[in-house]
Amino acid sequence: MATTYRIAVLAGDGIGPEITAVALDVLQAIAPRFDLEFDFLPALVGGSAIDAVGEPLPAATLTTCRQSDAVLLAAIGGTQWDTLPRHLRPETGLLALRAGLGLFANLRPAKIFPQLVHASSLKPEVIAGVDLMVVRELTGGIYFGQPRGIFTTETGEQRGVNTMAYTASEIDRIGRVAFETARQRRRQLCSVDKANVLEVSQLWRDRLSALSTEYPDVELTHLYVDNAAMQLVRAPKQFDTIVTSNLFGDILSDIAAMLTGSIGMLPSASLGESGPGLFEPVHGSAPDIAGQDKANPLAMVLSAAMMLRYGLNQPAAAQAIEEAITAVLDQGYRTADLMAEGCKLVGCREMGDLLIRQLSQ
Repeated sequence: MATTYRIAVLAGDGIGPEITAVALDVLQAIAPRFDLEFDFLPALVGGSAIDAVGEPLPAATLTTCRQSDAVLLAAIGGTQWDTLPRHLRPETGLLALRAGLGLFANLRPAKIFPQLVHASSLKPEVIAGVDLMVVRELTGGIYFGQPRGIFTTETGEQRGVNTMAYTASEIDRIGRVAFETARQRRRQLCSVDKANVLEVSQLWRDRLSALSTEYPDVELTHLYVDNAAMQLVRAPKQFDTIVTSNLFGDILSDIAAMLTGSIGMLPSASLGESGPGLFEPVHGSAPDIAGQDKANPLAMVLSAAMMLRYGLNQPAAAQAIEEAITAVLDQGYRTADLMAEGCKLVGCREMGDLLIRQLSQ
């Protein structure tokens, strides 16, 4: 008897609907081989939700997500919503979704497909063989800290305030996820902070160091965030698993993304202590190419594979999808962001069709 999963599907804005369609077709194609069934539950989020109901995260969407086994999100945002008050912007809906589902741990892999080594702006010898994971704390730090806002001082001058704050329990929680992740990889964990100038980072470093005694099989090192950024582009192969705070993780994971040659190749998983995880590509909504069949759907498809592996405990199905991507790239097919001499240019839909054809063999 097939195992059925309820998947909340948030196509979002821009290229979101296009890449979502490809990912859902790939999941449907893989399902019979592994005796799976998917019940896809579409819901609104971001700009599309603002246009439809006047808010970026409708209560009905959050309810649908909470009642699902996993959440698959494409992309949100666009310039047409940039002038709205902050509480009504698409990005606010995404933050509320993460908080509403208790998703405190964001896993962002950056793995170089051998076929795409020359797509990176870095030298092939620098990036060939890169396989790292950024574990980013997602519901604390400067993005959520209070007080925050723009205030008027006693002298009449405006002053912007954001607060970077972490409790010991928040640090320990993300630290354990990072150690467990490293334990499943090459058992090397680098904690990134700014402990030389930030007290919150000093606590971060102290807690990670104390936690390391519970994981004697994992080697823990520390780097300041500015050095970590430099090392990611200087010698990325030195990294296995990186753990860091919300702000630093946001920046470093985007640097890691560009090692691969295109942000269109990077998936992510956001996990909590219980309940459904959220799986989404790292890239944005790319409104400049929306509706033109130019988008690269591979990050979205890889996010679906991460959903199978980390959210639904179906690693064999996830591996089959990843192997299909490798095979299609081996055959020389590329979307515009990955195009190189001698390759065959395809659009978003055709890339999906190629993956489905590969999975059917």
